[in-house]
Amino acid sequence: MTIGPGRRARLCPIALIAIAIACLVVVRADQSAAPSGYALVWSDEFGGDGPPDAKNWTYEHGFVRNDELQWYQPANVTRREGQLVIEARRERVKNPEFVAGSQSWQTNREYAEYTSSSVTTNKLQQWQYGRFEIRGRIDTRLGMWPAFWTLGVDGEWPDGGEIDIMEFYRGILLANVAWGSNRRWVATWDASRHPVRSFPDRNWASSYHVWRMDWDARAIDLYVDDRRMNHTDIASLRNPRTGTNPFHAPHYFLISLAIGGWNGGDPAATQFPARLEVDYVRVYQARAH
Repeated sequence: MTIGPGRRARLCPIALIAIAIACLVVVRADQSAAPSGYALVWSDEFGGDGPPDAKNWTYEHGFVRNDELQWYQPANVTRREGQLVIEARRERVKNPEFVAGSQSWQTNREYAEYTSSSVTTNKLQQWQYGRFEIRGRIDTRLGMWPAFWTLGVDGEWPDGGEIDIMEFYRGILLANVAWGSNRRWVATWDASRHPVRSFPDRNWASSYHVWRMDWDARAIDLYVDDRRMNHTDIASLRNPRTGTNPFHAPHYFLISLAIGGWNGGDPAATQFPARLEVDYVRVYQARAH
């Protein structure tokens, strides 16, 4: 369109909307641009509304681990305004696995008093090595136990390996790597603990942050906002019982918001709902030379 001297172009509202959408798409693409030496191999930007993308995510159900108080269910997670939102609620739901007199914590509770969600890429998406980036905001109030983490595809826990890119409970931000020991179901931990109050930003707890893992055959490095939280050498690491290295094998990803349990603390005085908000998850891998 040619504009003559002294005249101004007038854009209709539909054209303005189209331009705005195009700009947002360009910005979003720029945000996921691969770091030098890496190629983006997978991401979820959580666009649209509704349940998480079924090609990427499935759900954990019920009472799962660590004597936690929440009942995991799909109803507590959604995509909304470009984010994945897990909402923990104080609400009573019946435990269909209840057995009166049971000695198991998973079956001796007739009701769960809290609900939440845990989503996982298990059997859908898995990776071995790369740079993993997650931008999100966590709830740091008492009783909350959010995590961004991975588990090995092969072998039972902990011989399959666990990487806690982000774990939080009772005022402490953790970055952990775990593998097997001489005893079944007992992990060897390389754990790093950082009190949230040690970060200089007074608004840290209410802000979004970028968690990152750099993982190759030699080492795992875990970061938050480019601050290295933990370094684990894995080149010669072995599970004592199996002789395997769980970090030279594929892992899948989990995003969870647990309540209470072994580490989360007592949520009785905490106001609900509580939320774990995730802007994106991105996986990059080194380019072939």
